[in-house]
Amino acid sequence: MITLFSILICLLIFAGPFDFSQAINASESSSALSGKRTEPISENRSQFPLMINEDNDHYFKKSSSKMNTADLQAFIDQFAGTKVTHILFCPNGQRTSYRSSVHESIWDNIDRYKKPDIWSVNCKLLFDKGIDPYKVWIDRCRQKGISPWLSMRMNDVHYATTPDYFRSTDHWRNHPQWWCKPYAASGGWALFAYDYSHEEVRQYHLALVEELLTLYDIDGFEMDWMRFCQHLTWRHEQEKSIFLTDFVKNVRALVKKAETKWGHKITLGARVPAAPDIAAAKGINAVEWCKAGLIDSLVVSPFFLATDHDISINLWKEQLGEKANSVEIVPAIDNGSSPYPGAPRTGNDPALLYGWVNEMYARGANAIYLFNWTYFDLTLPEFRTVLEEGLAPQIVLNKPRRHALAYRDVNPKGYKQIIQLPKTTDHSNTFSIDIGKKPDAKKVSVVLALTNRDGKRTNGTETEIKGTLPIVSLNGQKAEAANVLDSTKKYCTSASMAVVWTFDTNILKDGENLIAVEANQTNIHKIVWAEIATE
Repeated sequence: MITLFSILICLLIFAGPFDFSQAINASESSSALSGKRTEPISENRSQFPLMINEDNDHYFKKSSSKMNTADLQAFIDQFAGTKVTHILFCPNGQRTSYRSSVHESIWDNIDRYKKPDIWSVNCKLLFDKGIDPYKVWIDRCRQKGISPWLSMRMNDVHYATTPDYFRSTDHWRNHPQWWCKPYAASGGWALFAYDYSHEEVRQYHLALVEELLTLYDIDGFEMDWMRFCQHLTWRHEQEKSIFLTDFVKNVRALVKKAETKWGHKITLGARVPAAPDIAAAKGINAVEWCKAGLIDSLVVSPFFLATDHDISINLWKEQLGEKANSVEIVPAIDNGSSPYPGAPRTGNDPALLYGWVNEMYARGANAIYLFNWTYFDLTLPEFRTVLEEGLAPQIVLNKPRRHALAYRDVNPKGYKQIIQLPKTTDHSNTFSIDIGKKPDAKKVSVVLALTNRDGKRTNGTETEIKGTLPIVSLNGQKAEAANVLDSTKKYCTSASMAVVWTFDTNILKDGENLIAVEANQTNIHKIVWAEIATE
């Protein structure tokens, strides 16, 4: 069984006036691809851009037989003709997935390991063939009318506490004095991240920025500050935020230099925490960056563990003031979520995506960013529908939607947040779920995933089980019926059972909707998942 930890290990902005750059010639040995300058994205696709991030190892975990130009092109072709407008390629984590002159590549010291990771093997295989996958992908994007970007991870620390892990660089190992908690011996991975208050650390990362902007002709460059979200001395982030701002100023200068080289504008973006005050608490003064003209677009995002349903684009715009019209603010969603800290992570299906997107449009969004969604099988009909129809408001409004409770997974010390789960039914509970604009639904339901105090499913017949269930209301109306579902997989894998209560379709309202669960002292359950679903 895949655990939350193993998933975390494996896995762990809106289109502005982009000028598409001249195509580059990506070569496989001596043969070149004929890339051409693409026209701007057509109006029906650019009105509500759909951005998707391809991370640093996803493709390279595939079969070695796919490490060739044709299959690299085919990866891009699955998005051709769909509503995907931007693909952001991540060329680095701790190491780069291409041959770098300034950072260690993923296959460096590959002979150190008895059984090298397939990622290292495949990237070396491409290099030995003379193939740069990012040049192939960028070129193919231009051929297919998709805007190519690079997304650089600013502080990836996967497996930082695992000795001699293949992703960890010798540079990082040799300089523990530059960690956010110098010489840390234990603790969370974030403590081991590089501390940008050191000049040497800033120069180390600027060297990679410059190399990427020199090697690749892209439409946009994103600084990903969410992998991982610790970049300054532990517990001194705010007082040292000036160092991150200084770094961003230098990145802006390098972008301007690259614009001269490539002959077109390059949009500079940043992926940052979901709320302005949370970002600032981590030393990421994104509002200040935008007001200073350093950033063109912000992707406001959770870390990984939970979908953030409380992202307010309008709040960001309010704080940006007169810059609100010139900086794009784009909400992001990862491929899974969790109802409360410590709960198992559940995959986000299209219905959860449609629900979240509706919420974001109600909060001021006009573009959507998908992170880690390429890990799904995008050939499956439900995911093909997402890609081919897109996520414009008129498309998603009446799609089957799920609006589930979650929490904010980046929460600095001293910042309180509302966590509504878990709750026990020995007393009455009320849950608030914002659904955005209500749909023209044919079916409205509330789903709760429950456990008993002993963690086991209630025994008995269907009739007997129903007799133990709490009474549930939605916006003051009691449920018309309750049914125990066959599986908890879509909800919370630790649950004993999942139950759906159905309601009159007219009971929903725009924005906040209230689920009430009456107290039941006789048969006490723990509520570990709660959602409103519409069809």
